[in-house]
Amino acid sequence: MVYAKNILIIDDEETIQTVVKFGLQLTAGWDMLAASSGPEGIQLAQQHQPDAILLDVMMPDMDGVATFKALQADTNTSMIPVIFLTAKAQAAEKSQLKALGVSGVITKPFNSLDLPEQIAKILHW
Repeated sequence: MVYAKNILIIDDEETIQTVVKFGLQLTAGWDMLAASSGPEGIQLAQQHQPDAILLDVMMPDMDGVATFKALQADTNTSMIPVIFLTAKAQAAEKSQLKALGVSGVITKPFNSLDLPEQIAKILHW
């Protein structure tokens, strides 16, 4: 039996959360959790153990890199694949992010209808 994936998005922009939710639910039938900050996202990841996390790089207070490192340091969340969402499209910046150990990097803006396919490709689902 194939079950719906559960994706956690951590992004301080509500519009991005809405676009992602639309794409994941409409196109793939996946469930989605949303957090507007790093600490909130870490808490949701610990509680719900999502199949993957989409993580914005640039957020106030606790940015995506700090959030990713906190997720990696916690044995409850360290095995959850993380994909960075970033507006920085430069190859060097993407390489720096991938060097941290994330599963992948998706550049904003993205097509919400293609997003499930991009996630599945990155995570080999």
